[in-house]
Amino acid sequence: MSEVLARWNKLSLEEAAKAVLPCCGSKAWARGMAARRPIHDETALLVASREEWNNLREADWMEAFRSHPRIGESQGPAVSRQSAAWSETEQQQVACAEETEVKLALVEANHAYEKRFNRIFIVCATEKSAPEILEILRRRLQNDNETELREAAEQQRQIAQIRLKKWLSS
Repeated sequence: MSEVLARWNKLSLEEAAKAVLPCCGSKAWARGMAARRPIHDETALLVASREEWNNLREADWMEAFRSHPRIGESQGPAVSRQSAAWSETEQQQVACAEETEVKLALVEANHAYEKRFNRIFIVCATEKSAPEILEILRRRLQNDNETELREAAEQQRQIAQIRLKKWLSS
């Protein structure tokens, strides 16, 4: 068992939920994860995360979505400094994009997405370039509301999985 998991398993329910909240942004998810302890390895942690995420209500998903900055922006309503730092790293290729046209198109597409779906665009940006993300955003703007909610939720689930791995190695 990793040292991080060993320490986490000994925390109170409230402290354990607070410790993993930056990985997802949903308080219900974090409480559910803390309630599943003891968790002994990464595989069990990731399985628990997926199960907790899939059992959340739409309002809990929306809470997690709100914990992210917009794609292409370095600051946002992140839950914690840790979450903000992870977002910055995940969006590194977007931030480094030299194509001003792509950055401007991302801003415009983000606004169109927010107007259409009434929430920010969520994508697992790790290892994706700004043009790739713009293409994904434009494709997803064509989705109906239910399809897009499910796709955003799946992207958030992937983000949480990546962040849990980072949390374990911290």
